[in-house]
Amino acid sequence: MSNRHTAPRSQRWKALLFISIAQLMVVLDGAVMNIALPSAQQELHFSDGGRQWVVTAYGLAFGGLLLVGGRIGDMVGRKRVFLFALAGFAIASAIGGLAVNAMMLLVARASQGVFAALLAPAALSLISLSFTRPRERAKAFGVFSAVSIAGGTIGLIAGGLLTQYLNWRYAMFVLVPIAVVGILGAIRTVHDTAERHRSRLDIPGVLLASLGLVAVVYGFSAAEGHGWTASLTIGSFIAGVLLLAAFILVQARVSSPLLPLRVLTERNRAAAYLSVGLAIVGMFGMFLLLSYYFQQVKEWSPVMAGLAFMPMAVPQAVGATQIGARLAHRIAPRPIMVGGYLVTAVGLVLLALLDADSGFLEIAIAEAVIGLGIGTAFMPAMSIATHGVEPRDAGVASAMINSSQQVGGSIGTALLNTVATSSAAGYLVSHAGSAQVHVQNQALVHGYSVAYWLATAFVLAAALASAIMVNAGAPEHAPTREGDDAFDAVPVAAH
Repeated sequence: MSNRHTAPRSQRWKALLFISIAQLMVVLDGAVMNIALPSAQQELHFSDGGRQWVVTAYGLAFGGLLLVGGRIGDMVGRKRVFLFALAGFAIASAIGGLAVNAMMLLVARASQGVFAALLAPAALSLISLSFTRPRERAKAFGVFSAVSIAGGTIGLIAGGLLTQYLNWRYAMFVLVPIAVVGILGAIRTVHDTAERHRSRLDIPGVLLASLGLVAVVYGFSAAEGHGWTASLTIGSFIAGVLLLAAFILVQARVSSPLLPLRVLTERNRAAAYLSVGLAIVGMFGMFLLLSYYFQQVKEWSPVMAGLAFMPMAVPQAVGATQIGARLAHRIAPRPIMVGGYLVTAVGLVLLALLDADSGFLEIAIAEAVIGLGIGTAFMPAMSIATHGVEPRDAGVASAMINSSQQVGGSIGTALLNTVATSSAAGYLVSHAGSAQVHVQNQALVHGYSVAYWLATAFVLAAALASAIMVNAGAPEHAPTREGDDAFDAVPVAAH
């Protein structure tokens, strides 16, 4: 019998706390560093091109190695990988905080990405394997989803505070004690299933998947800096598509694939991967542009800009833990996901209608609607992304949902930023001769508005994908002896 069946109920909830702390650390890292980056650039004297690589190094390592990290967890044990990755992340963060030049910071950021690629799928698969009863599973994924979504907002706030009142280095150092708390708590509380993926690692699959994902993520980073028609951008996309196509062909033929196609062919899991990826395109781009709006148009300080995201963070947590989690053990996931994405789209439309003179109340209402919707939608999406998968494949299935977020985030950051910039430039050309400061602000807001309409389209596409593909049934009622669960474990996937 595996540990997930024998672990006391209270122990599992304690384990969830420390797993969520680890997830918070991963999400926090990217957001905190975005705010701290200008100060780091000034102190370490690296160029604007080097500045982009501080962000890209993390993203390439994280996105490129996620599938490998998930499969390693399946092979050697998720708890073991989880603890190792936490320790490695802490060391890499400390090195980054102590960086004396740009290269040292780049190495630290890339190392963080490697350990995050091990940590993220291990965390998600440990929750999936520990919480199998629908009511507990809904609560657990509600908490995990809230942490995953709100972590970015918390990171923006923390990054502003640390950078403005201490030093950019503390944006790296703050991750070390979080990792230590996670390690100490997880050693005693986290339990792993005894089932392992016993075959050898699929080396051709590792190379094709990692290089393919790196090429795709790099392509979107190159598009942001060099343009969509640049040879580097196009070449990266072509290479990425060809490598990933070759990866799928290899996986269909080898006896022990890195990514068994059975993980992708179940329609509910496929819907989760697709819908989350589409929605993240809109969300990541929205975060970036809203941060610019606060600091460039409204002229708020980094701290004020970070705090201005709070109206989104709180409803996100409410949507995941109170709405999504409560509905998930009563009704099927499809209406929850579709409804959540549609509410998110309404919030993005409200953002698109803002102008340079909009008050904080208007901004806060739009943020709150987005937060409530995306928090509600992501909770069941995270759950069905791993439910019903064989325990030996839990790590790689968890890696897939993380890959969807990473690739979606890369697309969103590059695509929406490019659309906003080009739309703003076009507005300036058509309004030449107007009051300079006024027209510049209007141009920026116009660019953001066009990008928000595009983000709305991606979120609506996520709703459509969920409506068409998700066919999982509602949890079945069953009495329990202790009364702590109203439902027995039932497969999420409809048969």
